Amino acid sequence: MMENNNLNEYLKLAINAALHAGRKIMDVYRSGNLGVEQKSDLSPVTIADKAASKIIEKLLNSSGLPYLSEEELFSSFEERSKWGLFWCVDPLDGTKEFISKSRDFTVNIALIDKNEPILGVVYLPAFDCLYFGGKGIASRKYDQVKNASVSEIIENSFQLPIKQSNEKFVMIGSHSHLDDKTKAYFETVFDERGRGNVEILIRGSSLKMCMIAEGLADYYPRLSHIMEWDIAAGHAICEAAGCQVTDWNGNRLTYNKSDFFMPWFKIIRNH
Repeated sequence: MMENNNLNEYLKLAINAALHAGRKIMDVYRSGNLGVEQKSDLSPVTIADKAASKIIEKLLNSSGLPYLSEEELFSSFEERSKWGLFWCVDPLDGTKEFISKSRDFTVNIALIDKNEPILGVVYLPAFDCLYFGGKGIASRKYDQVKNASVSEIIENSFQLPIKQSNEKFVMIGSHSHLDDKTKAYFETVFDERGRGNVEILIRGSSLKMCMIAEGLADYYPRLSHIMEWDIAAGHAICEAAGCQVTDWNGNRLTYNKSDFFMPWFKIIRNH
C-alpha cells in the first residue's frame, strides 16, 4: 500500500479536477444547450459529459498515472492488466438525470490499485457538495464548495457518517434503473421487516452511495446493470465510512476487468 502522504496528494488532484469539471457541467446545465447524442449502447451523452472528461484528464495528467474514463477510448485489457495505480472516472454520472433537469448527477473520480478502489471523490455540482474518502483517509463531506479552496475542503469537512441512526430502515434505489427485480426485492424486505418499518428513497447517480456513507440510508441493493466507473469512487467512500460493499453473495467487488461490468451488489451501513 502506498504511503498516506502520497494518497493525500492524489486526493488534492482529484478534488481539484472534480470541482473544475463540475463548474463546466453547471455551465452547460444552465445554458439549456445540452447537445444530447446517443452512444452505441443506446445510453445518452451530452457535451457536458465530453467536456468534463477532457478537463479531468488534463488536470489528472500531472500524476503520471493511466486514465480510464467512460467517455474516452479504452486501453486494451492486455495493457490495462499491467496497470498498478490508475484513475477510474465517470465525468458525469447520472446523465439521464442531468438531461431531465434533476439535480441527482455527480462527478466520480476514483484511484484504483490493481483491482481495488483506494480513493474516491464524488462531487454533486447542482448541490455544491463534495464527498471523499479512501484507505487511511476517513470519509468526509463538505457543503457549499463554491468559494472554498481544496485545502479548506479537506481541513474543514465533516467526517461521515453524519447521521447516526434512522427512525425506519431506509433502503435506497435507482431513479433510472428501478426495474421489476428490484421492486420485487423491496417487497421481500417489506415482508421481512414490516411495511411500516421500512422507507424507500429513490435517487440518481452515485449520490445513492454517498447517502449510505453519510447515514441517510441503511441499505442499497443493486440488482441491475452497472459499470465500474459508476461505483468505484462511491465504493471507496462507503468503505472508508465503515460500510460493507460486496457482491450479492458477499464477495469483494473487483475492478479493471476485461468488460467493466459489475455484478449485482449491495451496500450495507454498519450500525
